[in-house]
Amino acid sequence: MKGIVLAGGAGTRLYPASLPISKILLPIYNKPMIYYPLSVLMMAGIRDILIITNPEDDANFQKLLGDGSQWGMHFSYKIQHIKKGIADAFLLGEDFIEGDSSALILGDNIFYGSGFEQLLKEASHQTQGATVFVYETSEPERFGIVEFDEEGQAVSLEEKPAHPKSNFAVTGLYFYDNQVVHYAKQLKPSARGELEITDLNKLYLADKKLRVARLERGFAWLDTGTHETLLQAADFVHSMQLNQGIEIASPEEIALQKGFISPAQLSAYLADKPKNSYYQYLARLLKN
Repeated sequence: MKGIVLAGGAGTRLYPASLPISKILLPIYNKPMIYYPLSVLMMAGIRDILIITNPEDDANFQKLLGDGSQWGMHFSYKIQHIKKGIADAFLLGEDFIEGDSSALILGDNIFYGSGFEQLLKEASHQTQGATVFVYETSEPERFGIVEFDEEGQAVSLEEKPAHPKSNFAVTGLYFYDNQVVHYAKQLKPSARGELEITDLNKLYLADKKLRVARLERGFAWLDTGTHETLLQAADFVHSMQLNQGIEIASPEEIALQKGFISPAQLSAYLADKPKNSYYQYLARLLKN
């Protein structure tokens, strides 16, 4: 399975903070925002990832992440010169996907909760159809919304509806089979000139190939596209890390746990790193 991080947005809602640099490179407490979506794909066992960026920040992403080998990963990069919507990621990434199944995550989405890794495992092992994750929200008009029937089956999808039929928002994490490029090529631009991810999911739903996984109470999903949610995410990460004594979305720790890198490789990686709290945490992992 291949992974895609869509990190090409302009981030205008975060101006002036994101004016000189991509919002996906802004910090969420003690880590760059992109660490969080990357970590989700790594938790799903995905090691080959395409990072879609904008022309202005492509070099900055490559400076931060390199080729991924330091974490036992392989990163490729693609520039999205024109913003054509989320589903455009599959057209840009067609050569990268090469007929494989794939997972797409938005660069400004943060997920955290018990049992998440099992949900990711189930989605990544699905060989046919698509899986989306939904989360109950108090602001359904801001998102793509799933309507369910009395038996809990998805019956419709709407993008930012004025009168939502449910409060279940589709989050920015999607798993697809090897037919996703075929479906994406059938899409027509919406009224706002974009290839909508909701329209892509509607095609899977129409063919009875869409699975909907609910993120239940106690789970945290944060879309960090505004100043308020950016601060909320930083406060959440700081609080959880302080209370639990763990790091949320540490690629190095996940790589070690998954066997992508060995303890010796992590030790060598840490050799020239500053002795701040983040890298001291990783050093303690080696001792334990």
